[in-house]
Amino acid sequence: MTSIFRTAMGADFERLHPALQRRFSVGLDSGEACFGQGVMDRIWHGRSFVKPFLAIGATRNILVPRAGRDVPFTIENVPYADSFGRETVTFVRTFHLPGRARRFDAQMVLGPRRDRVLDYLGTHQHLASDLHFTAAADGSLVIRSGAHRFREGPVDVRVPGVIGADAEVRESYDDRSGRFRVRVRVVNRYFGPLFGYEGSFAVTYREVLECGVRAGLRPVREEVRA
Repeated sequence: MTSIFRTAMGADFERLHPALQRRFSVGLDSGEACFGQGVMDRIWHGRSFVKPFLAIGATRNILVPRAGRDVPFTIENVPYADSFGRETVTFVRTFHLPGRARRFDAQMVLGPRRDRVLDYLGTHQHLASDLHFTAAADGSLVIRSGAHRFREGPVDVRVPGVIGADAEVRESYDDRSGRFRVRVRVVNRYFGPLFGYEGSFAVTYREVLECGVRAGLRPVREEVRA
């Protein structure tokens, strides 16, 4: 079965741990959705001047403006066809922080060249990033961001490096615990680390025809520009 992730990775997909292969086979072809539940051992952010930018992003479910330890966490990976007919997989992460839960939303589609994944961030898909997926020697998955673009109405600009950030995600599977481990770092090349989290979660799979795409999972606005 083909997923947007398998297509983008090509033969490298076969080097992933089998549990990661199944998790990233979620799509319309497989008909499966993946739901994860666990704990983030640590959520962190950079120096104090970073906080206002994280707070602004949080209004559109981009990044998380608070730090914490042992934070309950859920992730919802549900495939659907967006309003432009593209296969899309949700990456909606919810951090259940004391007092208020925070979401970090993304919807992923296959890039136009089919060699990378396009990551639309937030509730209105104002930010889009190229994601490059590779398999590490130990079977874990490494995801690195590429170019970032900002879209709003007629505005379509590349985000300059001085205010942009590079993201790296490392996800692995622990056979002993039966859990996925994830570590995320978002770094600005000039100002250093901005935000990140690390922890573990277990997953269950459900048929999309049974669970559907719940209300609030899709973005408010969808962007067609790649």
